[in-house]
Formats: sequence, structure tokens, C-alpha cells
Amino acid sequence: MYFGNQKFMVAGLSRSGEAAAQFLLARGAKVWVYDDVVTDTVAETVKKLQDKGAKAVSAEELSDAVAECDVLVLSPGIPIDNALPIAFRKAGKNIIGECELGAMFIKSNVIAVTGTNGKTTTVTMIDCALRACGKNSIPCGNYGNPLINVVGELGYDDFAVAEISSFQLETLFSLRPHIAVITNITEDHLNRHYNMENYIFLKSKLIRSLRESEYAVLNYDDENVRKLASSTRGKVVWFSACRQTDGAYVQDGAVCFRGKPCFPVAKLAVGGAHNILNALAATAVCGLLGLDMSLVAEALCSFKGVRHRTELVREVNGVEYIDDSKGTNVDATLKAVASLKRPAVLLVGGKDKGYDYGVLFENIAESKVIHVIIYGENRFKVSEAALRAGFYTFSMCTDFCSAVKLSSLVAKSGQCVLLSPASSSFDEFSSFEERGDRFADIVGGLADDRA
Repeated sequence: MYFGNQKFMVAGLSRSGEAAAQFLLARGAKVWVYDDVVTDTVAETVKKLQDKGAKAVSAEELSDAVAECDVLVLSPGIPIDNALPIAFRKAGKNIIGECELGAMFIKSNVIAVTGTNGKTTTVTMIDCALRACGKNSIPCGNYGNPLINVVGELGYDDFAVAEISSFQLETLFSLRPHIAVITNITEDHLNRHYNMENYIFLKSKLIRSLRESEYAVLNYDDENVRKLASSTRGKVVWFSACRQTDGAYVQDGAVCFRGKPCFPVAKLAVGGAHNILNALAATAVCGLLGLDMSLVAEALCSFKGVRHRTELVREVNGVEYIDDSKGTNVDATLKAVASLKRPAVLLVGGKDKGYDYGVLFENIAESKVIHVIIYGENRFKVSEAALRAGFYTFSMCTDFCSAVKLSSLVAKSGQCVLLSPASSSFDEFSSFEERGDRFADIVGGLADDRA
């Protein structure tokens, strides 16, 4: 591509949007930038990009900019059926995402991971194993470091381990990873994708373009994922915690790959059945790459987890406070609940993503959850679901801070407080990370008060 003659509009100036604009400007492209939510951070980003030659577009100037630009680079945060991409589509112009831009120029080997839950943990496990085996690897994509940022950092023998979300898959067409992993597919983002059929199709896009020499590593235990095996020309390799497969599986208490034991499940530092599946997916990837499995085993067993995923924040007055802010859907919350070792007060709520929360309360009735504190924008919908499911042991709060403080009054010594909201954070926070950090701050304040 000759950038000198190309005119791009970058819409949405989050990390990926800014990274795409920086990449294009550095190569001489003409770049227009636009964001419909102008925060102080966005204003700073716009100023920085203007200093490098970008043109800022106001809402009133959008029509003229659409007419002038050739390509729209759309942020994952902006739906594909938003008025702006629709205007580009009606004009017969190309719409791509930052990941698509990165896919067009990446030279390295790519291992791509998608799924409803477990993406970040699986990406981190694979990256740790690659590094332990002496490989140059960078985790990227939805992981937090945009794919476009690693294009210039990785050579042909290196590895980009990319977390790919359904939002990114809306505008991703050219990525052909050497190994593509689908961890699981359960109900999520239906407020954006409308139904499960659309959501499953988007997830399947990651493996639809694979060649016969490439691999699709799929979760045999997930029916939605299992059905996708017919959607790819790539070699299908399974992972399963329930049965022996041509891939990674559990047998006699050990994680195995194609008939060879790799390490005992009991040696994994992270708990929960979901993390066994994540480790199986990582083991399958490493086995396909022909890595030294003794080094892989050491890396996976010493892996301590990632932030905001059932992370112990601290203990206050005999109560453990656990941050699972990444639990933004019902299935993720149920997995966190299943890993509990103590009776728990569960914090649920935030911005609705279109779920049936009745499933949550039906399944936690026999769990270690003794009380639920419901808060946030969707608190009435969640509480109504609890009542329909016959779950009455809950309290309601308007905001997040009040909910955390109330949990400290409800939980007793020897119990825990689990933040696993089954909801988006966007009613009060800019990200699940910010929500988790705020949780830690409030808990720290509780500890100071007790002291």
C-alpha cells in the first residue's frame, strides 16, 4: 500500500484508534480523527495527533470528511451499524479496524485467541511458555497492546500472541494466524450483536480463513465451539477436560498432549475448572509448535494469573476480598463462583449487556454464595431476575462504592467478598480495569479504617 495517496478517517480514539492513527501518520498518510465522546483524555490525544499532521473532525464536519476520506478505521468500541460506518458503506468505501490494519503488515507468526471467557489468561499462558522456551513473543490485540504496535517489533521468527474480541472481528478479514484458539462461546454482548447466531458467526471468523497448513485449537467440551470444526480448512486440534482427544486432555490427574503426560493438574498455581481448560489450550498450542514441554510445564505451573481475574486483593478482619472485575458476563461469574473455597458475598451489577440474569441466580442457589449485593445501572433488571428465580438473599445499592462498603458489613470472618459483576463497567467506569482498581482502593480504605 502506498500511503501517500491514501486518506483515512480514524474513528474512536482509544488505545487502538490512537495507535492506528500514529502508524498511518508515520507512513505519510493523510489522517482525519474523530471521536463522538470528547473527554480530557480524548482531547489530549487529538492534540497530540494534530501536532503530527492529523485533521480533527467535529460532528458538523463528518459528512464532508466521509466524502473526502477513502478508508474508515473503526474503533472496536463503535458498532458496525453506527451511523458513521453506515455512511462509509453507502458511499462504497472500505471499513477496517486497527487489527485489520495490523494484519495487513504483520511479518511474524501469529497465534490468535478468541472466545467469550479465558482469552486474556490463555494469551498470557502461551506468551509465558514461549518466553520460557527462548522465543521472542509479545501479547497484543484486545490484551491491551494494539496489534499495530507490534508490527515493527517482531520479525519472521517471532510470535504475536493476539487476543481477538468479537468487536474486533467485525472489521477483521485478513488475519490468518498459524494457530487460532477458541476457548468457549457463551452468551455475551447481545446488546450489540443482537443474537447468539451473529455472535457465534463472528467468533468463527477467526478460523474460517485458515489454510490447510494451519491449526484451529478448539474446546471440545463447549458445544458451540465443537460445532465450528466444519467451518475451517485448518487442521482441528481439540482440548478437553472430559475426554481423551487428538490434542490436549486430562488423564489420571495429568495434563497430556497426544498421549504424553506433561504435568499434574494439581501443580497449576491458578485454581478453577476454567483455568484447567485455559492451560489445556495453551498446552495444545505449545505442543503444535514443538516446544520443549518440560519448559512449557514449568511456565504454566508457575503462572499466577492476571489482574482482575479472581485476584485476591487482601484480607481485612478475616474476610478475603477477591477482584474478578473481568467477570463481565454471566458465564464468567459462574466460573468465578465455582472456584470459591469460602462462603461468599457476591457483588453483581453495572451496565446491562442483554443477558438473562435468571440463569445466574438459578445456578448460584446451591453454591458458596450466601448473599448477593446488586448495584449499578442494571440493578432493577438483575433484582427482578433474582426474584423470578426464587433467590431472595440479596440487597440493592445505587452505586459501586456503596455496594463494596455494604459487603464489608455483611461478610463475616472466614468468608469472602467476590466482585464478579456479570455486567459491563461502563455505567460508572471507563473499563473493567478501572473498576477493579477502584475496588482495591475501597478495600484498602476499609483496612485503614479497621486499623
